[in-house]
Amino acid sequence: MIFILLVTAAVIVLTRHFHIADFCTVKPRVLYTSGQPRGMDYFRLLYRYHITTIVNIRQVSEHREDNWHTEEIIWTRRNGVNYVEMPIDKGTYFPDKRTQDEFLAIMAHKKNLPVLLHGSADDKRVAMLVAAWLERAQGCTPEQTVEVVQKIIDDRDLTEQENEFIRLLAK
Repeated sequence: MIFILLVTAAVIVLTRHFHIADFCTVKPRVLYTSGQPRGMDYFRLLYRYHITTIVNIRQVSEHREDNWHTEEIIWTRRNGVNYVEMPIDKGTYFPDKRTQDEFLAIMAHKKNLPVLLHGSADDKRVAMLVAAWLERAQGCTPEQTVEVVQKIIDDRDLTEQENEFIRLLAK
């Protein structure tokens, strides 16, 4: 019985240790998304996915929790990873044209790839920026975009506003 409990505990710890919150492969070796990386997550991202650029869409007001911002800045500098802050308002969460263009410019340069686009546990801002990239740079249809975005926002159906945003990107 004790052996089973120890094995179960080890599995839980290892699963948690090797799990990056809300991680999603949008396009292998090009674009990945996640929630806020922590601790060893950065090394897993670098060595397993060869992340070259991290794009953070969180606002300054979100930087206070658990000192993650300082950790991220220090880690990227020490490991030669490009770091870009591209805050998107958490309340409205739809990226404006300037933010979309800035992200598309980053994605257009092979030297920046692969990119990790991350927010917090709330992944709708990340998903809407991915939608802009899929339609505006990758030529995806709204239907194809919804399919990918739904994998990022995997805990609920897309709202009518989100579907409308995706439809309008195609125009």
